[in-house]
Amino acid sequence: MVKALRDGSAYNQKDVTDFLSEFSLFKDRVEKKFKDVADELKGKSNEHQLWVSLYLIATDYSEDSSSKRQKQPETNQQNNTSLSKIS
Repeated sequence: MVKALRDGSAYNQKDVTDFLSEFSLFKDRVEKKFKDVADELKGKSNEHQLWVSLYLIATDYSEDSSSKRQKQPETNQQNNTSLSKIS
């Protein structure tokens, strides 16, 4: 769920709670990712090894993101197909 917060808008308690829990989950994922990156970079003795490690981490992240994007349309298409069979 993604909601844009607008200045001057009113939100009910459920919307605020949902937004805060979503932000908390996002913050936890970011902190975990940075801890993983810090662990990967520990003990690198020179700048070359640091850049190689950063490149490998970025490549892994990019591959994960693209595979998630490819799976998402397939899942949506399967859900639409199953819904049309029910109708």
